[in-house]
Amino acid sequence: MKRPVVLAVVLASALARAVAAAPRDPGASEVRTRVRAYRAAHEAAILEEFVDLLSVPNVASDTPNIEKNAERISAALGKRGIRAELLRVAGAPPVVYGELRAPGASRTLILYAHYDGQRVVPSQWAGDPWKPVLRDKPLEEGGREIPLAGAALDPESRLYARSASDDKAPIVALLAALDALKAGGFSLPANLKFFFEGEEEAGSPHLETILKTYAGLLRGDLWLLFDGPVHQSRRMQIYFGARGVTEVELTTYGALRRLHSGHYGNWAPNPIVELAHLVAGMRDTNGRITIPGFADDVRPLTESERRAIAAVPDTDGDLKRELALARGEGGEEKLIEAIMRPALNLRGFSGGEVGSRATNSIPTEATASIDFRLVPDQTPAGVRKRFERYLEGQGYFLVADAPDRAARLAHPRIARLRWGPGYPPSRTSMDLPVSKAVERVVGEATGTPLIELPSLGGSIPMYLFAAERATPVIGIPIVNHDNNQHAANENLRLQNLWDGIEVCAALMARLGHAWQ
Repeated sequence: MKRPVVLAVVLASALARAVAAAPRDPGASEVRTRVRAYRAAHEAAILEEFVDLLSVPNVASDTPNIEKNAERISAALGKRGIRAELLRVAGAPPVVYGELRAPGASRTLILYAHYDGQRVVPSQWAGDPWKPVLRDKPLEEGGREIPLAGAALDPESRLYARSASDDKAPIVALLAALDALKAGGFSLPANLKFFFEGEEEAGSPHLETILKTYAGLLRGDLWLLFDGPVHQSRRMQIYFGARGVTEVELTTYGALRRLHSGHYGNWAPNPIVELAHLVAGMRDTNGRITIPGFADDVRPLTESERRAIAAVPDTDGDLKRELALARGEGGEEKLIEAIMRPALNLRGFSGGEVGSRATNSIPTEATASIDFRLVPDQTPAGVRKRFERYLEGQGYFLVADAPDRAARLAHPRIARLRWGPGYPPSRTSMDLPVSKAVERVVGEATGTPLIELPSLGGSIPMYLFAAERATPVIGIPIVNHDNNQHAANENLRLQNLWDGIEVCAALMARLGHAWQ
């Protein structure tokens, strides 16, 4: 009769020791206070590391410099005691991987960012895209260059360089957060894995292969994607999904050679006019796609998602003034509502010449460059099928290469399609326990009401991260909304970096406690 009692005592004692050994939840205030103090004392060093990383060109196709980026980031992880390695598959830039184990942890967080950036047109920049410059305010407001070191850093100043926002800022924020947590004596309640991709801006063509090749290494309970901007109100937001994307170049044809518009106008088909009518028939003036059946696969929003959208602050008026827009394309529809539905964007139109180069002639061909933004449960294959069916319904014969004379004579209307890469949308449920935990930790870290988006307007291949074992994926953006992302003079507001460090630190130090 005494053995059960003895066993109970032993188990209780073991449990007590385990509880005593487990790190406590330090609370939002303690993390914020210590991390902020560390950051304030080390701003110059943090900025120096950031500038050093930004100084290395990072277009995915620039293999030598991409390798330099990967090596620097790997070294930065190693300097912090993180086991780092480069994950490679044929033809792809390396993924920088790091792992930091927390004794006794039952959860593993995988932290994602990408170190590659968009291509640049140097002539469009106010300076060298790879020589970071600090300005006292945005260029559009007459921002002047100020020293990178030697003076107190104004949090409203902007750092200009390619990838200052998209997406090297989160990498530096994560590194600085680790330093601040170590200096503050905090214990990690969850294992951390770092996954820094090198070809996101190229469409992540090898990401699926990398994830499958290293599936064992990349096991985890949650992916946190550090990419994208905060809300236009400057309030912190998190997102639970992202739109998918696919793209196409559509070319229509006229005569084999240019024709005099006086002698042949109204008789020889003009490919620019043909293409303009064709594209205009694909969407209305409110931006809604009119291709038959295009929205058939769209999943209705859940009640939680509708409530989240309704709670997003209305900044449309401020945005219109900032961007000098007298109206929104969707009429009274808000921006947050517009990005929840599919989109067809005409991103380029080419045919003939304008200005001093224009001639009174009929061009031989015209091309439209189009990207589609997809929402759950659309797929690139489904969109392509409906798009091609629409073109055929308009009387077009579809080809993949330029048509020869025989094809031109045989078909009154010909369209060449060149499809680019694409991937489907993805969305994590906002009602999961981990979703609520992330919401709580990030909200408490900022101390201000948090904005929750069912989906980001942009496209990230979130579906790949969620594919294995249905792993939840949540986005944590930290950079400013007016950062000229993907354009010339990309920049980062320093306060966004400082805030990002605090959010990253809170997630590392507290999410393992909040997620039960």
